[in-house]
Amino acid sequence: MAERSSRVVLASGNRGKVREIQAMLSDVALTVLPQSEFNVPTAAETGLTFVENAILKARNAAMHTGLPAIADDSGIEVRALNGAPGVYSAVYAGADASDRENLEKLLKACEAVPAGDRAARFVCVMVYMGHAGDATPLIAQGAWPGELLRAAIGENGFGYDPIFFVPEHGCSSAQLPPEVKNRLSHRGQALRALVAQLRAADGW
Repeated sequence: MAERSSRVVLASGNRGKVREIQAMLSDVALTVLPQSEFNVPTAAETGLTFVENAILKARNAAMHTGLPAIADDSGIEVRALNGAPGVYSAVYAGADASDRENLEKLLKACEAVPAGDRAARFVCVMVYMGHAGDATPLIAQGAWPGELLRAAIGENGFGYDPIFFVPEHGCSSAQLPPEVKNRLSHRGQALRALVAQLRAADGW
């Protein structure tokens, strides 16, 4: 197997996500470059699953940069809403909706859901593609169970973090220190599993 490049493009324009993934890869021999450095156009997320969207984003970044690419697709699933917003988490309140608008729409949708039925989980699928034509991408996933709060609280994180209650810590995800969130989170789980696959393949 050919040696993998030490430079990898991260297929995301979400600054919070880029910051988290770069921090979690700080002890790996990879230079992670956000796709914004290459003016990569945003991929159309037309997949019906997290896996499909992650592959679309990774292939798009690899195609435009000529570098290996890491991409993730993630979201929040609420049991009382049959898993919604799920794969549509980032656009739940509309294509150009802000994090706050998405969050507020979800709170509104769950207003009548009683305390004992507010189970939710963050899910993440992460993909590594060695090149745009890679037919065997590495795929890893993670899930982080919790509960949906009734109001936003906390200043850390991004997305739905302020309304995601973490029972073992008694606070929202947005109240956790970044290093604690990265250890527990769906994205941290998926990234560690992906790095383990890379290390197993190339001895990193």
